[in-house]
Parts: sequence; C-alpha cells; structure tokens
Amino acid sequence: MTILVTGATGRVGRQLIQELLNEGHRLRALTRNPALAKFPSEVEVFAGDLSDPATLAPALRGVTALHLITTGAGYIPLTTGDEIIRMAEKAGVKRVTILWDGRKGTIEQAVEASDLEWTQLQPVDFMSNVSSWKESIQTEGVVRDLFGDSLQASVHEGDVGRVAAAALTRDGHAGKTYSLTGPEVLTVPQKVDILSKVIGKDIRFVQLTEAEERARMAKMGVEEEIIDYVINWHKHPPVEAYTVNFTVEQVTGTPARTFTDWAREHAGYFAGESSG
Repeated sequence: MTILVTGATGRVGRQLIQELLNEGHRLRALTRNPALAKFPSEVEVFAGDLSDPATLAPALRGVTALHLITTGAGYIPLTTGDEIIRMAEKAGVKRVTILWDGRKGTIEQAVEASDLEWTQLQPVDFMSNVSSWKESIQTEGVVRDLFGDSLQASVHEGDVGRVAAAALTRDGHAGKTYSLTGPEVLTVPQKVDILSKVIGKDIRFVQLTEAEERARMAKMGVEEEIIDYVINWHKHPPVEAYTVNFTVEQVTGTPARTFTDWAREHAGYFAGESSG
C-alpha cells in the first residue's frame, strides 16, 4: 500500500504521516513548498496544489489510499473536487479520507458520487487553535478572545491523525462520517487556566469585541469570508461542537487526549523554549 497525504505540513497532516510511518506504510506527502516540509527520509515529498489538480498527477501514480483536505491557500474552500476525485479513481486509488473545513464542499460531493471507499472526518474544533495565543502570552501574559463563553469539545490534532490512519489502512470505515471531539467540554477561560498552570505563568483572559476579533483575524491574513464564517459558527455553534463523543476511542481503541495533555506537549511553545 502506498498512501498519499495532502495538506502534509498541516496540523493533522504531520500527525497522520507520523502515525503511518510508525505502522511501516509507504508514504508520499503533497505540499506547496517541499523545501520547507522537513519530513523523515522515508517520506517521498511532492510539490502540488489541490487548487491546480494537474499538479497532483506525479504524486498519485501507484497510490492506493489518499488523505484529502478541502481548502487551498488562505483556507479558501476548494472548487476542484470533481477533477481531483476523477484523477484519484483513474490512478487506482481505492480508499480516501477527507478532512472537512466545517462545510460540505466539492471534495465531499465528488467523493460521495464516486466508487471510492471514503471516510469523512469532522473535528469540531482543534486544540491547536489556541496556538494563536502564543505571542500575547509570552509578551503580556494575556489571552484576548471574542468567544469567552463558547463551549467546545476540542480534539487533539494527533487523535484526528490516528482516526485518519485507521480509516486509510483498516476495513470497516467506508461510507462513515466521523464527528471527532476530545473527552471534555471547556470554555476559553478554562483553557487559559489550564495553560497557565502547565507553563507556570499567570495568564489573564480579556474578552474582545467582535470588531476587535475581526481586526485580529484580518491581521493574521484570514479572508473576510472565512472571518464571517468563524465568528458566526462560534455565535451559533452546532450541538456537536459542545457534545462529547467517543468516536476517537471507538475507532482507534485508545481514548482521546485531554486539553491538559495537549498543553503539556506544547508547553515550551508558549513559554518560548521551542518553535512548535
């Protein structure tokens, strides 16, 4: 089995590659910038962009399983789903996992209409989203956020990678859509408190206005359409976003990790001791 991971340098992509390497699979990684990928030598790295499906052809040759993301540069939803799925089928791909971006798009529509064995992965919120707090924690001991009261059952990106690895390499997951959560529901202030205890530094939470949050996200380079979507999602989250499920454990045989686990793994990042 040769497995191609797209979005390979992303938060789930890297975790998935490590899971598959640990299991001894032949791996290919697709990224827009191979020079910055820094993968182990066992991983074949290909340059490609899902927004330009023709660039996928070399990476797809001989591939039997494929992990797809659903956004391109700037987190813009892909409009190239039909072409990507046709190319995958023609190349001989049999099994596909799809990591959604919160909305059903052209990748999901195309794969559902195909003969591929597909599994859709729907993490409700990533624990790693709090990485954007790094600078203000280091320089001011402050976290600023609009969504102080928002309840989230955030999931560890490594657990999403473990579920993806299982779906790509084991039977029984075809045609399934998995909503993925962590084992607890937390507010932003509760996450701040956990981080504060883990890194041993007082961190204060400051509630932002919507205008301030929009300005913060725009400064990060987020497109206005995506800003609107994120803010509206947090204002009116689906019940799945704050309802714990046990899909991670059911699929992988191991419980989902807690936010405390995540914070301990990344303590140096917030304390300024490492880059990630």
